Amino acid sequence: MEERYFALLIDADNVSAKYITPILTELSKYGVITYKRIYGDWTSTLHSSWKEELLTNSITPIQQFSYTTGKNATDSAMIIDAMDILYTNDVNGFCIVSSDSDFTRLVSRLRESGKMVIGMGENKTPEPFRKACDKFTILENLMQEQNPGTTDAGVTHEGLSREKIEDEIIKIVLENQDSNKATGLGEVGNRLVSLYPDFDVRSYGYNMLSKFLEQFSRIQLVKHGHIINVALRKNAGQKEVIDAYVLNLVRSAGKDGMELSMIGNKVYEKYKDFKIRDYGYAQFNKYVKSLDKICVTQEGAQMIARYVK
Repeated sequence: MEERYFALLIDADNVSAKYITPILTELSKYGVITYKRIYGDWTSTLHSSWKEELLTNSITPIQQFSYTTGKNATDSAMIIDAMDILYTNDVNGFCIVSSDSDFTRLVSRLRESGKMVIGMGENKTPEPFRKACDKFTILENLMQEQNPGTTDAGVTHEGLSREKIEDEIIKIVLENQDSNKATGLGEVGNRLVSLYPDFDVRSYGYNMLSKFLEQFSRIQLVKHGHIINVALRKNAGQKEVIDAYVLNLVRSAGKDGMELSMIGNKVYEKYKDFKIRDYGYAQFNKYVKSLDKICVTQEGAQMIARYVK
């Protein structure tokens, strides 16, 4: 396998020195780190914790004075260096370490030039920067992995619930079924990262994708020797049909909506073997609330579902 080379560029203004070992360890999984540079105003006492780490890990500090109050000159220096490295064409990718969304356009530009971009930042990193990267890793996850039991455990960011991940995996499996293809564990991992660059099983307390997927009720892992495939559990494929049926019921009810108990009666009457737990939900109302374009509200003693365009 051909070796891949990466440039590591760190924003000292937005990243703590405590993360340096996990950063280097993680990036080494992707390839050889040929550039190691860190940017900041080294005359400031704010970066004193970095100075010992620079010598220990052979990281080149790039001095950038803060010429104007409130204006981050470090960003400009990193961007200029990244473009210079890009035009030398001697790296396969970049690792941009920052919790600042100001690097979003830089990441997009590097990827437009065919370079892989790995982003790393704290859990507070804005969504645009995360999504711009090929892969985004939360630094708290790396710290937790290196030092189990620390208080830096990763936190799943809003919008990427386990239910949403399971729904996406089911879509992947169904697409492959239509083409008579098996769905490998590796393919699932790659496509989830493609959809959500900041997807990382460590955010959910796991260190292996297979262990993470075993928690889901609608999918299962099937092993054939050393090959692991992902398949739907019995009746899981029927969920797509039932989803469409419920959506059509609610849409047909118009602006007045439909009482949740009535929807439940119709579903159980039409699909005799329907069991809500087969689809990963403990209550019928939670299942209906999970459907796109349906809003469920409590009105007196009743729960009403309405179609939302």
